[in-house]
Amino acid sequence: MLERLTLPDNHAIFIILKDHDKVKDLFDRFEKAHSSAEREKLITEAVTELKIHAVIEEEIFYPTVRKHVGKALMNEADEEHHVARVLIAELDATGRENDHRDAKFKVLAESVRHHIKEEENEVLPKAKELDIDFEALGRQMLDRKAELKEDGIPADSEHAMVRKAHGRADTPAAAARTRKSGAKTGRTRVAS
Repeated sequence: MLERLTLPDNHAIFIILKDHDKVKDLFDRFEKAHSSAEREKLITEAVTELKIHAVIEEEIFYPTVRKHVGKALMNEADEEHHVARVLIAELDATGRENDHRDAKFKVLAESVRHHIKEEENEVLPKAKELDIDFEALGRQMLDRKAELKEDGIPADSEHAMVRKAHGRADTPAAAARTRKSGAKTGRTRVAS
């Protein structure tokens, strides 16, 4: 585990740890939230934070540390980001009327917590061994975060994939309901 108290505020690893703490806090607050409006606000805030965090890691931090940390660990981190982005895209595509929304967010939180644990216990300690200017890297990450907050977060392939599915590939339960209602009318709808 990394000792974050010894890292300057603009150190790249400190920035990642601080982001992790923020989303874990949002997940904890979601679990304690009593109203659907409060849960919805927390979902929106957490999703935005996760999108921004993923961009700075994928564009700046991961390419810098990939070779030293190792292909296997970094490939796993990439795949964990992909899974999180799919869930985020599905959350972005659905509204409060989706009865799986809270469940989907809980699964996202579980997945992200797992990713954070691995990143903090395996990826970041290896990355910290590098002889690079982590403060310059951190300033680059902070600048990119500011850009994303001001200009918006770029589209990703996971959002395009979910959009293309038009909600047909959301959950097995939704697909079963569609098949069941199609059977009542004599038609079956096949998701493409």
